[in-house]
Amino acid sequence: MTPAYWPQATRELTAADDTLAELIGRYAGLALISRGDPFVTLVRSIVGQQISVKAADSVWARVLAALPAITPDAVLASDAATLRACGLSVRKVEYVSDLARHFATGCIHVDHWAAMSDAQIIAELGAVRGIGLWTAQMFLIFNQLRPDVLPLDDIGLQKAVALHYCAGERPDRRRLAGFGERWRPWRSVATWYLWRSLDPLPVEY
Repeated sequence: MTPAYWPQATRELTAADDTLAELIGRYAGLALISRGDPFVTLVRSIVGQQISVKAADSVWARVLAALPAITPDAVLASDAATLRACGLSVRKVEYVSDLARHFATGCIHVDHWAAMSDAQIIAELGAVRGIGLWTAQMFLIFNQLRPDVLPLDDIGLQKAVALHYCAGERPDRRRLAGFGERWRPWRSVATWYLWRSLDPLPVEY
């Protein structure tokens, strides 16, 4: 599912920023797409933490083969040895299990998210072990399709802004936030196109 706001966002960003106008033209026909189930998205994001995309894909394939379904109940019913055999570290097994408990006990309020702010969802997800600010922001962008998220700690965004706006010099958080002000209320969209300039293949979470 592509966000309904995408055409408006690209028009307004094109008018506001010449660099983004060029990128939007270069990657015409591509757009952010939601990957669906929130629990699956979050499990996959934990699996991929601090390892390469190729390694994460390999571990994820083993998780899919080992579990009957990627659901909170299935994760809680599996033992740690099964998850470890898929390639998850001891710490990641703890994180995935904690996430499953939060979903199973109703501590994660998926049905309320539509009425919640980005900050409220980040706070709710942040109560889960292994989900920090960056992971929560990626979730807001890639799963919830929130339009105005600026992940200041994202290395890809920092690299892209350095390349296109700062003559190769990596911006600090304050300067990066300043660039984000010109992209409101479409900072997720701007970020997505800047990511594309480094890697034309869209990331799938």
